[in-house]
Amino acid sequence: MNILLPVDGSALSLQAVHHAIRLTRQGLNASFVLANVQEHSSLYEVMVMHDAEALQRVRLTAGEHSLAEADALLTEAGIEHQIEVALGDPAHTLIDIIERFQCDSVIMGAHGMGESSAVVGDVAQALLRGSPVPVMIVRPPPEPESLEEESDAARAAASQGADADE
Repeated sequence: MNILLPVDGSALSLQAVHHAIRLTRQGLNASFVLANVQEHSSLYEVMVMHDAEALQRVRLTAGEHSLAEADALLTEAGIEHQIEVALGDPAHTLIDIIERFQCDSVIMGAHGMGESSAVVGDVAQALLRGSPVPVMIVRPPPEPESLEEESDAARAAASQGADADE
């Protein structure tokens, strides 16, 4: 089984990598394609830099940097993987990568950098709609406030149960 792991360097994309590692430790026999998609240069960047090849090298270097921690995690875990840095629209390019690497599924974070308030970000939504293979979304952990509220509610329920026993 070949699984795509889109990584943009955000904490949530790395949580998806940790989730994939847990799945392999629990018996999933899979190899992975770590992918990062860098968007094309803006007109402003092209006007300022004047060198399209240099801009492309900068983008590819940024993509490799975004994948470095995920690459290290999979390497340390002894999990077979490939790395792909591509340029283009993230959702469309990830679908191209799925097809090119013959991926059987995708494991990804619910949202990437810059979309922290979104439940499911634009790229994840686009993949859910357009991917030719199943997509597993790794949600962010609950906010600390939510955990405190749940703990308070659990303590209140426990004390009510204790009061009923008395």
